[in-house]
Amino acid sequence: MRKFAKNIRLMKLKVIIEKGEDGYYVVHCPALRSCWSQGKTKEDALTNIREAIQLYLEPDMEENMVNNNQEVCELVL
Repeated sequence: MRKFAKNIRLMKLKVIIEKGEDGYYVVHCPALRSCWSQGKTKEDALTNIREAIQLYLEPDMEENMVNNNQEVCELVL
């Protein structure tokens, strides 16, 4: 991740896009297991996978509740 402005981070991820049998474009991110999307055009598919990736990476606060024996740390890659 690179910082361009305060609290804004960018991450480069590769995605694979292909035209499906139904004419829609199917796209997935191999680095994020089960992160798939599609769109009627390449642009739609890329917009949709961007949103899917953001949701995939968004933490689930209920699932990650911290107790007294745990500490939350942030890594920048």
